[in-house]
Amino acid sequence: MILALTDDPQSTRAWQQGAVGEELLAHRLGDLPEAFRVLHDRRIPGTRANIDHIAIGSHGVWVIDAKRYKGKRPTLHVTGGILRPRVESLRVDGRDRTKLVDGVRSQVARVKTAIADDAVPVHGALCFIDADWPLIGGSFTIDDVLVTWPRNLIKRMTEDSTTPIDTDTIHARLARAFPTA
Repeated sequence: MILALTDDPQSTRAWQQGAVGEELLAHRLGDLPEAFRVLHDRRIPGTRANIDHIAIGSHGVWVIDAKRYKGKRPTLHVTGGILRPRVESLRVDGRDRTKLVDGVRSQVARVKTAIADDAVPVHGALCFIDADWPLIGGSFTIDDVLVTWPRNLIKRMTEDSTTPIDTDTIHARLARAFPTA
């Protein structure tokens, strides 16, 4: 009875907010050049997890996790250095969110395995929707995962940096490996 009289639990609100962020980013990824092929909301077989977006362009594959942290600022937090080992962590509004980076790294590893071709570059990105990014700088890389906002992500995705790949073949392979969620 108490549950019927109260608002949705925090986990339900977080899931709904995340779904909105995924949809907003899916819409923005529509701005990519026609040469890109994008897979949205793909299930990871054998788990309850999913990959929000996989974008295949002529110069590589991007595994993208969308996060909607409205008005909150993602930052790179660094400890150690000269005398101690350097340790980097992702903070959002001061809270440690490094597990988000670990999740993207795991997804990148699964995509690399599915592609089974070391010549195809696979990049990971955490894309924060509606976050409080500074006017200058802001995006950063932590453990090979780009942490950024939609416009900057698209700019980075469309920069030519490697040998072209066969997007149709890679798209078909990934569509088979990661079915629609």
